[in-house]
Amino acid sequence: MTICLPHLRCLPICSLLVPLLFVTVSVFSAAAAEVETLERSDSPLPGTFAEPPLLAERVAAGDLPPIGERLPELPLVADFDGKTLGQPGGKLLMLVGRNKDVRLFTVYGYARLVGFDETFELVPDLLQKVEVEEGRIFTLHLRPGHRWSDGHPFTAADFRYWWEDMANNDKRFPAGPPITLLVNGEAPVFEVLDETTVRYSWSAPNPFFLPALAGARPLFIYAPAHYLKQFHPAHSDPAALQAKAEDLGLRNWAQLHNRMDSLYGFDNPDLPVLQPWRLITKPPSQRFVAERNPYFHRIDPEGLQLPYLDHFVLDVVGGSLLPIKTGAGDSDLQSRGLNFSDYTFLKEGEERGGYNVRLWETVRPSELALYPNLNAKDAVWRDLFRDVRVRRALSLAIDRELINQVIYFGLGLTGNQAVLPASPLHDETHRQAWAQFDSTAANALLDEVGLGKRNSRGVRLLPDGRPMEIVVETAGENLQETDILELAKEAWAGLGIKLFIKPLQREVLRNRIFAGDTLMTMSFGLENGIPTADLPPNEFVPVQQHSYQWPKWGQYFETKGQSGEAPDLPVALELMELYQDWQTAPDRAGRLAAWQRILEINAEQVFSFGLVAQIPQPVVAREGLHNLPETAIYNWNPGAQFGVYRTETLWIEEPARR
Repeated sequence: MTICLPHLRCLPICSLLVPLLFVTVSVFSAAAAEVETLERSDSPLPGTFAEPPLLAERVAAGDLPPIGERLPELPLVADFDGKTLGQPGGKLLMLVGRNKDVRLFTVYGYARLVGFDETFELVPDLLQKVEVEEGRIFTLHLRPGHRWSDGHPFTAADFRYWWEDMANNDKRFPAGPPITLLVNGEAPVFEVLDETTVRYSWSAPNPFFLPALAGARPLFIYAPAHYLKQFHPAHSDPAALQAKAEDLGLRNWAQLHNRMDSLYGFDNPDLPVLQPWRLITKPPSQRFVAERNPYFHRIDPEGLQLPYLDHFVLDVVGGSLLPIKTGAGDSDLQSRGLNFSDYTFLKEGEERGGYNVRLWETVRPSELALYPNLNAKDAVWRDLFRDVRVRRALSLAIDRELINQVIYFGLGLTGNQAVLPASPLHDETHRQAWAQFDSTAANALLDEVGLGKRNSRGVRLLPDGRPMEIVVETAGENLQETDILELAKEAWAGLGIKLFIKPLQREVLRNRIFAGDTLMTMSFGLENGIPTADLPPNEFVPVQQHSYQWPKWGQYFETKGQSGEAPDLPVALELMELYQDWQTAPDRAGRLAAWQRILEINAEQVFSFGLVAQIPQPVVAREGLHNLPETAIYNWNPGAQFGVYRTETLWIEEPARR
C-alpha cells in the first residue's frame, strides 16, 4: 500500500518488508556434518592504497606509518553497490539527548567480527572468515596485520585476555561468562590455534553465537589486552591498582577495569578501538568528537582508506529540543529524538534548513506498548497483573483504532504485540487476540476477578480497599506517549480505573522497573517484528532484564540465578521450557514448533499491550550527504539503525547553503 499526507511523498510502506530480514544462514543448522564457511566475496584488491588527506599530513610529518603498513594484509573492500565513490574529509554532526549516547559511535560505526549486510545476511567483517561445524564448533580467522586504533596488533591474544582475565574472572564478571556463551549451562572450550585463529566449541549447537556478535550492542569476546593489562592484578601491582581505584572513588580494581574497558560504551578516549572513528573527547561533555581511526580495516574499491569523514560529532542537547534543532538545520543526520508526529514540521523546514526528510520503514510489533510489571513490589497489583483476566480486560479497553486515527492518521497497523505480516511466523489471530475494543467484555472480566466494588466516584476498589489507580511511568521523551495515554486514560475510566501519567528520566525509570517500584510502563514495542524460526525468541520469553513486563525473571536468567527472581508462574515456566526446546532443536522444524507455541502463549496471555505498528521513522539528512539510502528499514536489532548501511561510506559534498 502507499500512504499520502500533505507534504508527504507517497511511500510504498510494505515494499521494504521483503525476506531480506529472514536470516536463515546455513551455519545455524545443527544437522550439517561438514564444515561450512562464512566468508565474503569481496571485490579484488586495488593495485595501490590511498591516504586520506588528514592522515597524509601526519605520515609526512613522521607521526604515523604509511597506509601500506596500517592496513591488514587483506583489508575489507567495502561493498559500493548503489553507492558513489566519495571525497574524504569533513565532519558529520548529529544531535543526542544525553552523555551516555556517546555509545552511538559503536552502534553506528558497526565494525563487528561478523555483521549484517544491507540485505541482512551475516558476513565477516573484522574477521576474514568463520568456519562452523555442526552448528557447535566455530573457528574464527582474523585478518593478519589488523591493528587497533593505536597501532598495536589485533590478535588472538586479545581474545585470550577477554576469556581468561575478564569473562572467567569472578571479580570482573561475577556471574561468569555472558549467558549467550552458555549452552545448557555449558561454557565453550576456548582455544588459540595460532596468532590469528581462535576456536569456540560446545557439545551442542549454539544458534545465538553469530547473531550476538552482529548485534547493535554486540557480544564483545575480545578486548585490547596491551592496554587493559595495566588495570588487572594478574598483570600489574595489586596495591598500586587499589590505590588508583580509591583515588577515583572506586572500590577495587574490578570497578576500575570496568570503567576503562567498555568497548560498547565508547566513553574512554584512551581505550583502543576497531571502529571507523575513535573518541578524542573525555566525558562528560556537551560535544563529543570522534576522529578517523588511522588503522581502520576497510577501503573503498579504489583503495582509499575509509571512513570518508574525518570526524563524527555528537552534540548533547535537551531531548525535547531534538526535533526543533533538527528543523533549524543544526544536524547533518538525525533520527534520534524524532517521531512520525514531527514529520510535517520537519518537511516544512526542508528548504530553510538545507536538508531533506526521508521516511524509513520500522518493524517493531508495536511502535509503543504498555507493560504491566509482573514483578511489581506491590503484592496486590502483582497478583492482579498475574491474573490473565485483568491483562485481557485492560487490553480490551484500549481503542487502538482511535489511537491509529488520532495519532498516526490511520496509517498504522493495529493489534497486540505479535509478529508482523511480513514474517513467516505471522498469524493474524495472534495480533488480533484481545485487541478489539470491547468495554463491555472488559468490565465483565474485572467483575469476574472480584473487582466489582466501587467507591463513591465510581472507581473500582482493590482487594485491600484502595482505589484502583494505575500510575503509568514513561521516559517522557516524546509527546506521542502522553497523547496515547490520555486516550487510554479516558477509555480505562469507563472501566472504573484511574490512570496517572508519570514521566521520568530514562535511567531513573529503568532502575524503578528493575526494582519493582513501577507498576506499568509505556515504552517502545519489541524490537524485531519479522523474525524467522532461526532467530532467538528472546523478546517473547523471560530471559532479558530489559523486558519490562518481567524484569526480575529476566535478570534471574541473565545472572544465572545470582539476582532477580526465578519465574514462578506456570505459563512463564512453560515459556522457559520452550526456549530450551528452541535452543536444542536438531533442525528447523523443531525450532519452528517452539516459536509457534511461544507466540501462541504470548497472544493468549497478553503480557504486554501492543497498540499500532509499522509507523514510518523520519530520517533527516543534510543536502550533499551521499550514500545514505532514500528508503530503508530502520531497526535496532538487527541493523543498528544506520550501522548496517555503513556510515564509513557516507561523505559530504558541500552544498550552497540557503
